Amino acid sequence: MSFIVRQISRTADGREIIRPRTFDQPELSIGRNTGCDIHLPDLAVTLNHATIRQTGPSRAEIVAVAGLPFDVDGRSTERADLDAQRGANIRIGAHVIAVSRDAEADAIVLTVERVGAVSDASEVIDEDRAFSLGSALPGKRVMAWSFIGLVLAVFLAWPLWSFYTNSQAADPTGPRPIAFHADEMWSTGKLSQAHAQLENDCKACHVQPGVAVRDSSCVACHDTLHDHADPARLAAARFEPGAGGKAQLAFKSAFNVPEGRCVDCHTEHEGATAMPVTEQKFCSDCHADLKARLTDTAILNASDFGTDHPQFRPAVRTSAMPPVVQRLSLDARPIEDNGLKFPHNVHLSTTNGVARMAQTMQVEFGFGKSLACADCHVPDPSGTRFRPITMEQNCQMCHSLAFDKIEGTVRTLRHGDPKQVVADLRAFYRSTGPVQPINLGGNARRRPGDFAAQATSARFSFASATRYGRADPAIRATFSEGGVCFECHKVVAPSQSGTGTFGIVPVKLPDRYMRKGWFDHAAHQTETCVSCHAAPTSASAGDLLLPKIESCRTCHGGETAHKEVKSSCAMCHDFHRDDAAPLMVRDSRERGKRVDNGRALKAIRRQDG
Repeated sequence: MSFIVRQISRTADGREIIRPRTFDQPELSIGRNTGCDIHLPDLAVTLNHATIRQTGPSRAEIVAVAGLPFDVDGRSTERADLDAQRGANIRIGAHVIAVSRDAEADAIVLTVERVGAVSDASEVIDEDRAFSLGSALPGKRVMAWSFIGLVLAVFLAWPLWSFYTNSQAADPTGPRPIAFHADEMWSTGKLSQAHAQLENDCKACHVQPGVAVRDSSCVACHDTLHDHADPARLAAARFEPGAGGKAQLAFKSAFNVPEGRCVDCHTEHEGATAMPVTEQKFCSDCHADLKARLTDTAILNASDFGTDHPQFRPAVRTSAMPPVVQRLSLDARPIEDNGLKFPHNVHLSTTNGVARMAQTMQVEFGFGKSLACADCHVPDPSGTRFRPITMEQNCQMCHSLAFDKIEGTVRTLRHGDPKQVVADLRAFYRSTGPVQPINLGGNARRRPGDFAAQATSARFSFASATRYGRADPAIRATFSEGGVCFECHKVVAPSQSGTGTFGIVPVKLPDRYMRKGWFDHAAHQTETCVSCHAAPTSASAGDLLLPKIESCRTCHGGETAHKEVKSSCAMCHDFHRDDAAPLMVRDSRERGKRVDNGRALKAIRRQDG
């Protein structure tokens, strides 16, 4: 046994809206209570007015619950039997319930519709008036003006009075006393962690009341920052704003708010967290089609690292003498002229003589079964880059420059100073030294640069020469092919140097190839060196062992990447370019330090029980 209740309401233009509901139960409640099965929102209806229940396949019975009658086909009663086959109309207050039968659904249908105004049907005071406080309060106009005055007094007059009171204080330029100040109600939130020390010193930035923050307030502290580029070129490179942007610029101009202020990017009062990193859109608005507006620029268009970014163009030293540095694409496979001869493949081999030599020095220097990248490339304290390669730290343990020994003291040629090398050799032959230079290597395997007792000592042409006149051949042998200097360096002959003596092309190994970008080795500690740098197969120091952008894209995507690491412009580039890491990198480092400090604190607490 079931009921179908159809609630009919009408729109403003008279259209009917029917909302049917089916009840699989023999009895329904009718009343003003929202919990009733048939809800009649009318004061003439009690909370639980009546119940209607089925007494047969086509018959039902309606009974008043609260003792108030209802009308059935125009007759007032408190109880009535209904024949759904014949139909009936029940009126309660302003609502009519039409009773019928749906043979197909085998259910009694109750169609509910409001046919009169609620106030007329109730014959009591209007429902709106019954629940209104209008008679106890002032009129709407009076209350509206009162609230306007209250808002202006609390949120405008009081803060202004608080601000000017502080301006008249004994020290108006200093921080205010720690207390509630009415003008704090204008603040939209806490200052970021970078400016937390200014939390109680509003006038450090808001110098004049009613005037937007100017750049002069920022550079009072950040005096070392510089513009991204020349202001005139920045203005020319700026993208053309749309209709919304032009309207915003018009409003800014009307209220004397300059365009391009520091606070346009570095927003404050966003909460006591790290200052948010600038979104990629800020960069791509100009750089996506920069060459269309600055036709003379050498900067290539870029808008997203994963989809629209040019190949890396490092600064490469293409000529050592005279020195020439050019920015070249890695697609062109540039050759670097750094003045050094160094085959990586020979030093990283696991089977040749270098590997066997490393094995003999395992205990003394901590080498493995062969040399590894980390044996020479040691990270700097920041972990970002590596310490410079030096002869004393990295090379002389194998490439000795020793040439004499006096009473236990070993004399070595002066590395990096060709004139001193020449002077030392001339002084050696001027003295009454031994018939031939001492063999510092003994009978052990000779390291490069050591003097052998056999004919290999001809490297320096010392043989049996002890007279001053034999110094010139020894000097030539030192700087010529087969000599210790020629082995690793590019030698300049006396005729080319213009000084009458041999010279060495200065070695220049840059600490950063891409000065306009940033790469943090500390963030890639889980990767092996050879996963990015093809050093084991490089036979020349001129090979530029930098990975191409395709290698980076295997892990990094753009700002909206899903599978790769999300990498916006701010991860590698900073607007105010300097030697410091971009803001995103600095923030991640600080978070890492906080995590490490937190882990250390937890470990201490565990130890303390």
